[in-house]
Amino acid sequence: MRDIPPPPTSAAFWRSPLRGLRFTSVLGLVLLAGITVLFVTGLLSYAAYNPDLATVNDKTPDKGILGFYLFSWPTDPRWLYRLTQGVHVTLGVTLIPVLLAKLWSVIPKLFALPPVRSVSHALERLSLLLLVGGGLFEFVTGVLNVQLDYVFPGSFYRLHFYGAWVFFAAFAVHTALKLPLALRNVRAMRHQDAEQSDERADVHDELVAPHPAEPTFSRRGAFWFVGGGALLLFATTVGRSFDGPLRRTALLAPHGGGDPGSGGNAFQINKTAAYAGIDAAETGDEAWRLVLTGRTGTIRLSRAELSRLPLHTAELPIACVEGWSTSDQEWRGVRLRDLAALVGHDEPVDVFVASLQRHGAFRHAALRSNQVADPRSLLALYVNGAELSPDHGYPARIIVPAAPGVLNTKWVARLTFGKL
Repeated sequence: MRDIPPPPTSAAFWRSPLRGLRFTSVLGLVLLAGITVLFVTGLLSYAAYNPDLATVNDKTPDKGILGFYLFSWPTDPRWLYRLTQGVHVTLGVTLIPVLLAKLWSVIPKLFALPPVRSVSHALERLSLLLLVGGGLFEFVTGVLNVQLDYVFPGSFYRLHFYGAWVFFAAFAVHTALKLPLALRNVRAMRHQDAEQSDERADVHDELVAPHPAEPTFSRRGAFWFVGGGALLLFATTVGRSFDGPLRRTALLAPHGGGDPGSGGNAFQINKTAAYAGIDAAETGDEAWRLVLTGRTGTIRLSRAELSRLPLHTAELPIACVEGWSTSDQEWRGVRLRDLAALVGHDEPVDVFVASLQRHGAFRHAALRSNQVADPRSLLALYVNGAELSPDHGYPARIIVPAAPGVLNTKWVARLTFGKL
């Protein structure tokens, strides 16, 4: 009779000779550092939207105490969001092989019997369940967002936000339970020969297979394999934060190829005018008017009238939540604080921005008074010496230093100044 293979609940089912506490500990310490950075930069990204300013900016209105960290997002340095979100996305993609290797290394514990041996063991198993589920959820939704594939139900912002809190809470509990052991294992590796150390540690190592299969490569080779995969993902992702030839190395990015268009508008976009439902007839000189509303009432300005106002230049990048960004572009237009003054606000105030865009989460946005006050915050009419193209927001768009790309509203139709 053919031998019946052992079930996954049996230690004999798992035969890889690579598993071991030290292998898992090294991966865990890498994830400890990396995921902490991901969590902090994720919170900074959420704060950059100023979600407590206005309901149109807040995609998680029922966040409760989870919004305790919110603060007014600064405008300096101008590349702040470009840096924090670039690190968040690039590091998240880079850590995928490490996460998968870590999950693979501990998978026998998910099937171990009995499922609960003590209160502390129950807490560990629960944290592990939330950790695995939350980690996979966060990384999968993050990658889908980077690829602009919104196939999941509900808002990405809300799902990713709450998923991050569940995942990080489980991560913190699991770290508290396992960090001392991980540090001991790594210290032992530093003082002993790796191969001999593995053999001695394996005697009491619950992750080591009792009857391992013949090895095809060493644990050191496994580390090189995981590290190489992470390095490959880094090399094919990081270019999305730069212009020029390096951008073409972002093979995994949906916009990793050449820059769109030509002339002054030849830099990346997310949403085209066609996607946003912008009709060329309503942006023409005869039809389009900017509506300004403030303390002294409402005025309407044509693009020609805006062009006759004092124009200013600011060199600012565009940076988006998907992790891509451009270098500084030369924008020229009317300062937001000057437009506020036209409707009776001598001191900068908040502003509500409305676009001609037909659909989408950010066809309306709000900016804080500190953003309006910055002399580099413009209602831009030109970029790099050329008129804005339709895809870049013609006839006028917002550009604010350090703000996420979605708050740099395109196809602006109305600006309402005042306390929000």
